[in-house]
Amino acid sequence: MRFTQDELRAAHALVTRHMAPTPQIAWPLLAERTGAQVWVKHENHTPTGSFKLRGAITFIDWVRRAHPDARGICTATRGNHGQGQARQARAAGLVARVYVPRGNSVEKNAAMRAFGAELIEFGDDFDAAREEAYRVADAEGLVVVPPFHPELVRGVATYGLELFTAVPDLDTVYVPIGCGSGICGTILARDALGLKTEIVGVVSENAATAKLSVEAGRPVPTDSARTFADGMAVRVPVPAALDIYGPGAARIVKVSDAEVAGAIRAYFTDTHNVAEGAGAAPLAAMMQERERMAGRKVGVILCGGNIDTDWFLTVMRGGVPVV
Repeated sequence: MRFTQDELRAAHALVTRHMAPTPQIAWPLLAERTGAQVWVKHENHTPTGSFKLRGAITFIDWVRRAHPDARGICTATRGNHGQGQARQARAAGLVARVYVPRGNSVEKNAAMRAFGAELIEFGDDFDAAREEAYRVADAEGLVVVPPFHPELVRGVATYGLELFTAVPDLDTVYVPIGCGSGICGTILARDALGLKTEIVGVVSENAATAKLSVEAGRPVPTDSARTFADGMAVRVPVPAALDIYGPGAARIVKVSDAEVAGAIRAYFTDTHNVAEGAGAAPLAAMMQERERMAGRKVGVILCGGNIDTDWFLTVMRGGVPVV
């Protein structure tokens, strides 16, 4: 998969008809904390609180063109993907059937319903919910929205286009990995612009399928993915995404839930932004590599701010949410 600059700029023109570009800000207190110039890409400032809306905009636009008779979509999510898909599908007059695992974020579930999703809880984790969503989509004639698709990635890549256009001389950008649209979009935007910025992927030590797969050179599923950074809680890697971030990322860094909680506190203390677990993971990885990044110009993708209140309060009291 590759995108030209023209393809990305066309996607950006479409995306910004539905949402404003998000800011990238170099926060001085983060610089003091880390010893690097830290540029935060604020994807927590989209209308759904995460970067996933960008891919939903381009994907639903594609559905309307490629499947004009479709009555709706069906997908699986831990929350942010589902909010974006529900918002755009309902705006297009489509049904939005969304599957989540049992025990999913209460507040993300409420947001998805508010955006128009028909929400169904199924299975014990994302991958089980995804399999059921695929089965139902086939049985009911709905367009399946996979976790990874060229039109999703083209939309998501527009945040990379914004960041690299505004700050083209970044040495390194840290990006979390769930199913892979975020890191792949960042890599493909960098490549389209002809930049040399290193892209570093970030996974939870409790959901390390992407790191294990890159190291093995093949997909390596894990038995579980128990982390409160639910945007990274994936057991089974997406091969098409692995084909991009495997060779395209400089390295993959593991972070603990305690490190993620520390990064959430740092974001709130230093910028007064709320970050969810996956959103804080890039900063956690950058702080883990503080010595390596000292004096450099670094980007971190704050991909979402949709953390449940109880978890946020636990983190701000110095704790780590248990899942």
